[in-house]
Amino acid sequence: MTDAPYCGWAPLNDKLYRDYHDEEWGVPERDSRALWEKLQLDGMQAGLSWITILRKRESIREEFDGFDPESLVRWTPKRIEKALQNPGIIRSPKKIEATIGNARAYLDMATAGEDFSAYCWDWVGGEPIVNSWKDFRKAPTFTDWSTAMSKDLKKRGFKFVGPTIVYAWAQAVGMVNDHEIHCPRHSAVQRT
Repeated sequence: MTDAPYCGWAPLNDKLYRDYHDEEWGVPERDSRALWEKLQLDGMQAGLSWITILRKRESIREEFDGFDPESLVRWTPKRIEKALQNPGIIRSPKKIEATIGNARAYLDMATAGEDFSAYCWDWVGGEPIVNSWKDFRKAPTFTDWSTAMSKDLKKRGFKFVGPTIVYAWAQAVGMVNDHEIHCPRHSAVQRT
């Protein structure tokens, strides 16, 4: 059952999910560091539900130094061990190490003069791809371009950036507008 006129994946009875849908999901994000943070959160979701990440997001941000790449690349094994003791985060050594490695890759791009936001948005031609789904279940889980972007990110040293993660992240950051066409947010995010 959907909560028409809104997207069916964001139930009315879950305030956290609904607020995320109504205020954040699909809004075009152009800030490089914010785009990178959201990519890390989507990577942490691998094998989990998005609501798990939403419920832990503030604790994750706090533990991961506000997703400051320059701080994260200085993490030591002792600092990683401290993070692994925090029940408020996703306590996966591989995901923590990936976030640190992804911070290095992000900073390497910046050092080479590559703006992360420009890099990301180039994959969709600089403007959101606007789809017209009647039912969110009709949207793809990955595309040719998300597969190509995933491959390129991996070549640059990023981890937990498979084609499905990249596509879900692109939906979240508004590179792709996959709000259902009857959802008021479908047109609202196009005006932001």
